[in-house]
Order: sequence, then structure tokens, then C-alpha cells
Amino acid sequence: MLFLYRFLINIIIIISPLIIIFRLIKKKEHLTRFKEKLCFFTKKRGSGNLVWFHGSSVGEIISIIPVIENLEKDKSINKILITSSTLSSSNILKKFRFKKTIHQFFPIDGNYFCKKFLNYWKPKAVFFVESEIWPNFLINIRKKNIPLILLNARITKRSYRKWKKISKFSKMIFECFNVALAQNNETKKYLNLLGVKKIKLLGNLKFSETKIKIKKTSNKNLRHFFSSKKIWCASSTHYNEELLSVYAHKKLKKKFRNLLTIIIPRHINRVETIYKDIENLGLVTHLHSSKNKIKKNTEIYLVDTYGETEAFFKLCKIVFLGGSMIKHGGQNPLEPARLGCKILHGSHIYNFNEIYSLLDKNKISIKVNNLAHLVSQLRIILKKNVSSEELIYNLKKLGNVILHSSLIEIKKFIKQREI
Repeated sequence: MLFLYRFLINIIIIISPLIIIFRLIKKKEHLTRFKEKLCFFTKKRGSGNLVWFHGSSVGEIISIIPVIENLEKDKSINKILITSSTLSSSNILKKFRFKKTIHQFFPIDGNYFCKKFLNYWKPKAVFFVESEIWPNFLINIRKKNIPLILLNARITKRSYRKWKKISKFSKMIFECFNVALAQNNETKKYLNLLGVKKIKLLGNLKFSETKIKIKKTSNKNLRHFFSSKKIWCASSTHYNEELLSVYAHKKLKKKFRNLLTIIIPRHINRVETIYKDIENLGLVTHLHSSKNKIKKNTEIYLVDTYGETEAFFKLCKIVFLGGSMIKHGGQNPLEPARLGCKILHGSHIYNFNEIYSLLDKNKISIKVNNLAHLVSQLRIILKKNVSSEELIYNLKKLGNVILHSSLIEIKKFIKQREI
């Protein structure tokens, strides 16, 4: 099985120039830094103790920011390397002014690239986040006897079934981890069945939050404009969910004449298309990055920058979270929940079932089935003052406990490998 995997990866490497060109056209790759995925490094390692964290995209990277913030203060660490696979995640990291932390794009999981990467960066401990399982990297890390931790580990029933089909191969891969820090009981059960030798249930790091404050979105004039409006926000939206939100706006406008709908797409490379679609429906739209003065009759405020959702959540307090009306699995609702927002979501939330269950029980989130249901719930909520102070406090308390427990485990492996 390993031979077949490496054969397929080598085919991907051969055709990777074509894949990268296509992604560059789609604005999904950095114009120059895409070379990092082929192990052409753009940053220097430097000397001393380096630890490496890898997360797939935005959600995984945001979840480890509180960890990175703490490790930045650790004098035993000289450098922290974060890798990820998406352009959006690298843009998020730019919002944080870390001193020791650098970002590189995660290379293709070819055996040659893995060896080159490890020989260059020489990490003293490696932390893969959630469900990032890359066989060639895991095998090579294990061969070098580098501590390997699956941080905030997450294995769903769906992914477990896939791994189970190749049980011998999966056992060889999962045995590479020194420890897995599971975020829920389901994951703990599946990791045990997959052959991880040591598992600790610590909880979901996404309950934790950073103390670092990134720049606020709105200037005084913009805040003044928002204060005169009834506002709701459609955030982390995917294809078709923007139009769903616009249709909801048009229906709600009959009841709330001063309504403003904020739309924050999950992938801002789609903004141009979204903007045209909205304008074709005859709605006055303002782009967040635009230097033009916002018109008084603006109906849709379209956000085309990364890392500023917090400011908008604070402004509107009513959030529809995307990726849930389509079969994507939902997006993480903890950020708006921590800020006391009322959250609406579709039925496809299997990526965050555990979190949504908690929020549903506390009447913080509501499932909506279609456009009509979304509109009816928004009508009700827009008439009320949204406040969830007790839940905000409880989430913060839980997040601090999980972060503290995770840091204890993380530092055990870092201290073991001090130079």
C-alpha cells in the first residue's frame, strides 16, 4: 500500500506545475511563494530549538493561535514554524505580529520532499493539527525519532471507515504518533481502533481564544453608519449561500427598511463573482476594501479581506454561518458564540456536531432548513436584543482549561528535545 501511495504521489508531483498554474489563475496560490510547496524555502531556519506545527487551513491555524501566543514567550524555543496548505491561512497569520513564528506552505507529501524538508528545518518536535495525516511525512519523522503529536485530534466516523478499508497501512501510519490529544470521545475511540498507542482526551482547542487583539475593522464613520441600521451577518459563506442571503435580505427589507446585510465569503477569491451576482439583482453593494464613501442606501456590505470577522460579529450580533446549507459540514461557530451572537445554521454541520449540540442546548444556535425558515427566524431575532453573557463566560472558562491542559502536554515534548 505504501508503494502504491508513493507511486500516486509521484504522479501528482509530475503534474504539479499544471495544478499550480491552474490554482494561480484561480488566485488560490501565492504568486511567488507557491514554490514552497516544492521545497524551495523562502525563510531561513536560523540556529537553536525549532518546533513545527502543521494545520490544513484557516480553522486549524486559528485554533492553535493561543498555543503559539504562549510558546512565543518560552525562552527554550528559538523559532516556531507553522505550515499550512492554503493561501487564506497564510493571510490570517499576517494579522498576528509574532516575533519567533514564521510561515511556510506545506510541501507535497513526496518522499524526497519530506526528507529535504526535515533536513532543512530540523524540528525538535512536530505537531500535526486535527486530521492532518500525511504518510510519507509521518514515516520520515518517525525514522528520525522526532516526537510527533496529533494535536486537537479529530477523526470522524466517515474518515474512520475510509482508514479501516486499508487497516494494515493505517495501523502503520497511526502508530507513528507518540501521542494523540483528542478533542472528543468519538475521536478517542477511533484513534484507539486505528492503532495510536497513547491517547489523551483534552477537549477541543477551538474553545480557546487568543489574547492578541488584531486591528479593528471599522473606522468611526463606518461604525456610525452601522449604528443607524438593523444588521445581520452571513459569514463563511460558500457557493449559493451568498445568493440565499441576498434573497433573505430582499424579503426582510419589506419589514425592516433600514436593513443592512453583511456578507463575508469563506473564500474571498470569489468576491468579484459574488459582487456581480448581487448587483444583477439590483441591490446597492459596498465592498469593504473600497476607498469610495459608503452610500446611505447601501443594502449589502461585502467583506473582501481576511481576519476581520470578529469586528463584524461585535457589530451585528446575529450571524448565519455558511457551509451548512450545502454538504460541506459547516464552519466553526465558536468565534461568534464567544462574542454573544445568535447563530443560525443549516442542517449540514457534521464537522461541528459536538459544538453545535452545546450551543443548541443553550439556545444560542438555531437550525434553519431553507430560505423561508431563515427569513422567519431572522424576523424574530431582529426584533430582539441578543445577549448571551453567561455562555460567553462559560465558553471562556472551558477554553482556558483546554488550552492549559494542551500546553502542559506540548511542553513535555519540547522540553525533552531542548538543545
